[in-house]
Amino acid sequence: MRRYELTDAQWERLEPLLPPEKPWTGRPNDDHRSILNGIFWILRTGAPWRDLPPRYGLWATVASRFYRWRRAGIWQRILEALQARADAQGWIDWDLHHVDSTVIRAHQHAAGARKPQGRDGETPDEALGRSRGGFTTKIHVRAEGLGKPVTFALSGGQVHDSQMMEPLMTGGRVKRAGPGRPRSRPCRVAGDKAYSSRKIRAALRRRGIKPVIPTKANEKPDPFFDRDAYRKRNIVERLINKLKQFRRIATRYEKRAVNYLAMLNLAAIFIWI
Repeated sequence: MRRYELTDAQWERLEPLLPPEKPWTGRPNDDHRSILNGIFWILRTGAPWRDLPPRYGLWATVASRFYRWRRAGIWQRILEALQARADAQGWIDWDLHHVDSTVIRAHQHAAGARKPQGRDGETPDEALGRSRGGFTTKIHVRAEGLGKPVTFALSGGQVHDSQMMEPLMTGGRVKRAGPGRPRSRPCRVAGDKAYSSRKIRAALRRRGIKPVIPTKANEKPDPFFDRDAYRKRNIVERLINKLKQFRRIATRYEKRAVNYLAMLNLAAIFIWI
């Protein structure tokens, strides 16, 4: 096994969730493990597709599979399957979830995407904007109590964190092993002062979720604020640091927001396995 490649233990967890390999039709088909190792190599190093080492096969074949599986929703389905399996084994903490965001510098290659023409999952601004950091994208993440990613949302770097609270709370549905609706609501949600507003607090309470959010200086103090639970927010901060170990995440090169989100899902898959 080379650096950045899947270990045998990781491959055993991941292989049953992959689509079946196509039978040979004229020439041998590139096996999933080799292709995935190539994709993870790109994710870890941040290198362009054309710089992929030859041991993983043709770079165009590896890139094609990444994009085809993104369009088919396979990366998202794999992540959801891993989360469902972890939940069935009691490895997801639904007591306290954490929300936070981080600003990512966008490379100049991320600019210049053609404007989408009503295709699903694409946004007109491609989650690119201007902030004090320059040309940036903001990653919004929700982490479960043990520090694993539940769901992501993307916005331009100038978008305020509070505007993305709703997609973070409505996303991340985890299917149950047996009958029943998917799980999506933790008992409590912790966030910093950026999420402090009456609208957000009211929306959380309507869903039966207790907010663990400190009040701003110009707001009335919350007598029920759980300071001990809030101190655990370093869990989501450590998760963000872990995501940035993947250089394709730490700097955005993808022109399309959906492709960058697919890279985030790949990093989450690697963390879950």
